[in-house]
Amino acid sequence: MNTYIKKGAIGVATTAVLTLGGVACQDKFLEIQPTGQLSNAQLTSKNGIEGSLISAYSILNGRGERLASFANWVWGGIRGGDANKGTDPGDFSSINPIQRFETISTGDVASTWQRKYEGISRVNATLRLLASAGPDVSAADKTRITAEGRFLRGLYYFDLKRLYNNTPYIDESMDYGAGIEKVGNNVELYPKIEADIKFAYDNLPETQAAAGRINKWGAGAMLAKVYLYQKKYTEAKALFDQVIANGKTSNGKKYGLVAKYADLFKASNDNNEESVFAIQAAANTGSVNNANPEFDLNFPYNTGPNGPGNCCGFNQPSFEYVNSFRTNANGLPLLDGSYNAPANEVKNDQGVTSKTAFTPDAGNLDPRLDHTVGRRGIPYLDWQDHPGQDWIRNQPNGGPYSPKKFTYYKSDRGSFQDNSSWTPGYTAVNFPIMRFADVLLMAAECEIEVGSLEKAREYTNMVRKRASNPAGFVTKADGTPAAKYVINEYPASTFATKESARTALRFERRLELGDEGHRFFDLVRWGVAEQVINAYLAYEGVKLPTTLGGSKFTPNQDEYLPIPQAQIDLQGKDVLKQNPGY
Repeated sequence: MNTYIKKGAIGVATTAVLTLGGVACQDKFLEIQPTGQLSNAQLTSKNGIEGSLISAYSILNGRGERLASFANWVWGGIRGGDANKGTDPGDFSSINPIQRFETISTGDVASTWQRKYEGISRVNATLRLLASAGPDVSAADKTRITAEGRFLRGLYYFDLKRLYNNTPYIDESMDYGAGIEKVGNNVELYPKIEADIKFAYDNLPETQAAAGRINKWGAGAMLAKVYLYQKKYTEAKALFDQVIANGKTSNGKKYGLVAKYADLFKASNDNNEESVFAIQAAANTGSVNNANPEFDLNFPYNTGPNGPGNCCGFNQPSFEYVNSFRTNANGLPLLDGSYNAPANEVKNDQGVTSKTAFTPDAGNLDPRLDHTVGRRGIPYLDWQDHPGQDWIRNQPNGGPYSPKKFTYYKSDRGSFQDNSSWTPGYTAVNFPIMRFADVLLMAAECEIEVGSLEKAREYTNMVRKRASNPAGFVTKADGTPAAKYVINEYPASTFATKESARTALRFERRLELGDEGHRFFDLVRWGVAEQVINAYLAYEGVKLPTTLGGSKFTPNQDEYLPIPQAQIDLQGKDVLKQNPGY
């Protein structure tokens, strides 16, 4: 008896050939497609190819791998000092060495790599399907789908570049068993990333049928960001100029700043005029992976029915980060670093224990603090005043603060929040990979580097003006501000020199974009990671000695993660080269 497998272009079908004596019979009726298999005609139809493309979009949120999402709350936020892991030391303990810069080349390092390449693989599969597209796929469809796919591929590689430096570049011309395993990481990724995203910018429409799809202007903003990371300031500035003057969202809204800072993080206000490109989230669809799955652990702990999530106390904002929101009498940041000075210390915040009283900062504060961080005695969205240690799982390990961005409101329960899983902490809040305030601040950075300091101040103050809107302040039940919010725009003197302008701009990025996954990558590209991160670790290590005491950032090593050891073992040391220091 002989059995063989018949492999088609897609899927696997089986045919049994039975031989008995001199009589043979071929049972053609046994050639039945397995349940759930799609035919070539189905996959190369417009619906099939669009479905393949959507599957490539879906990996943006990590699809169950929390650290693989473009939210980068660990890789960009915790490593940059916005927060520490928080909760108990033993929970999700693989993050402990990451925040201490003792990263090993397995675990989360490997799963993040895998998910990025899963996204790339899905893009490449989509582009291969386009090559044999059915008659219902028009030439315009082919161009648009190719552009969307190449944008996503460029975006996945951009994150790989920031995380691991150079990694193997695989496009749709390569496949398994055809040399893919011999592609090394000895080629610079940026030219490949630029080519993919520029194709998208040149070929995408200005608006899309679905708000979550990338459009021309989102691709243009991302291409300018790729230029900025390479210090191609002139090219980046020219493109940012176009985006700021003419850009619109995929659903046709002229780019602008949302009037109230808090409204950026409300599911009911998703896909607003500030949304350049966002990971789309939807609740109550039958799968929590369609919601916002990467923050299911990052809610205050043990809140019960009078708070969100009820689990688990991760991603707790750091002391140093909270301190950075202090302002002087003129409502300006303490750019000299004095926000950490003893004179500005919050009473009882050093050596905190679960039984230690805690007095929130009573001095001048940037109002964005209380939209970003949950602090004792301050309203936590529309739930209640943050009760302090009752919502903190392990204060000596994580400190007294809770994250606040991307948390659902009490009024969102059952609509923009999903109750179908082990925790109610799955929400319909989109995550902004890029928003317009980020575009303005990146454009300001380019203006500084080309010498247009006043234009840089204009863009930066647009962001600060929104933050200073009293209608957007966190308020108490009686309508009065919940803290002493004092914020003003930068005077010309702050932007009088490139050096002073850089200092202000870089600090503004932290205040505006904190806990959105940008900080670590900013510090690395500015060339200040060693200085800033080691100062942070030294300061924070006194507050949380068992968590961060003795930890250290090592220059020329910790800027990038190690190449996962399993990948090197699979392809060989002669193909994949490990990053320096690992």
